[in-house]
Amino acid sequence: MERYYQPEIETMPVEQIRAVQSEKLVKQVKHAYEHVAYYRSKMDEAGVSPEDIRGTEDLYKLPFLSKEDLRIAYPTGMLAVPMSECVRIQSTSGTTGRRVIAFYTQEDIKLWEECCARALTAAGATKEDVVQVSYGYGLFTGGAGLNGGSHLIGSLTLPMSSGNTDRQIQFMMDLGSTVLCCTPSYAAYIGETLKEQGYKPEDIPLKAGIFGAEPWTEEMRQSIEETLGIKAYDIYGLTEISGPGVSFECSEQGGMHINEDHFLAEIINPITGEVLPEGEKGELVFTCLDKAAFPLLRYRTRDICQLFRTKCSCGRTFIRMKKPMGRSDDMMIIRGVNVFPSQIEAVLLKEGYSANYQIVVDRVNNTDTFDVFVEFLPEHFEDTVRDIANKERKLQEAIRNMVGISPKVHLSEPKTITRSEGKAVRVIDRRKLHD
Repeated sequence: MERYYQPEIETMPVEQIRAVQSEKLVKQVKHAYEHVAYYRSKMDEAGVSPEDIRGTEDLYKLPFLSKEDLRIAYPTGMLAVPMSECVRIQSTSGTTGRRVIAFYTQEDIKLWEECCARALTAAGATKEDVVQVSYGYGLFTGGAGLNGGSHLIGSLTLPMSSGNTDRQIQFMMDLGSTVLCCTPSYAAYIGETLKEQGYKPEDIPLKAGIFGAEPWTEEMRQSIEETLGIKAYDIYGLTEISGPGVSFECSEQGGMHINEDHFLAEIINPITGEVLPEGEKGELVFTCLDKAAFPLLRYRTRDICQLFRTKCSCGRTFIRMKKPMGRSDDMMIIRGVNVFPSQIEAVLLKEGYSANYQIVVDRVNNTDTFDVFVEFLPEHFEDTVRDIANKERKLQEAIRNMVGISPKVHLSEPKTITRSEGKAVRVIDRRKLHD
């Protein structure tokens, strides 16, 4: 039987959802315009005022925000309340440029933790469960969000953070963890380590996992579910928007329900900015409807996916988003062909290889090179040169059929590719070193 954390909200009629969104949007636009000089100037430049926004049907009139805007406004240029009203910050890693800082009031944190509680409840968690939070803590949003959500539903919460896998397994087995929250790549690593230590899926107390913060495929989901003996649920969020819990999977696992009472989603053409009809594939854009400290309007996520509102067997009426196929800024253009890491991962897992892989792109003599490094699974390791070469050729052909160009495939012994205890580094693009 499906459970809800806030049933009256999660199952409200669609007309009521739209009415709630319209009412909140009007207030939020006024709040941002009056308290954020940076956003006020963007609206003035676009020739739109708060009075022009009377409901969700007017959303298209507002200008977009991008991560570049947030970097320009760093550190406090997007803050809409006095800093004395803020109780916390979270931050992006800053690996691709200046960090982005998101501010939170106490009410902002409460609403965010409620979203995470909805996700945990949808995955079957109750106060009887032991929730092991193995996302990073600190500035990263993963640990903080799921930790707070777990507290709200009354579960015993193990604030493990990422890393120290032997300790993770010790606490998991000694305290009987039933729900694991971490990145999918770290879940795969924990599963691999448990298997090496002699544990079978039926020996592991886990029943469910909530995995996000990086792209992952259906093939990886199946592999994790089999190794850990669990049901693996997807969760989505961005630091800029709040963190994990913007959307989450229910027991149907047929797309992630967006918490529409807090977040208004659109799909746009990433090149023209045109709003696309429901079901079309494009770039996901979010408007935060009730964040007080950091009220982002029409924020471009760069994630490529689809939205759909077909009836869900779980009873939730929130619109769903498909698993993002990748980020527009993660997409590699190799020899003129668009390639997403998730496409490579899907092929590797389908062909029976490890989830530990790395893609290396370089440029030699003005031509792109494309190499894929992947490990044999321990039970499939071959030590004859001929066997390895045949398998590399077969895998190369499978990847070419998927993406349209051939990589050079390098099969190696198990444990030769560095493991991730947080977000996995799947792509090394050396071409920028030559620019």
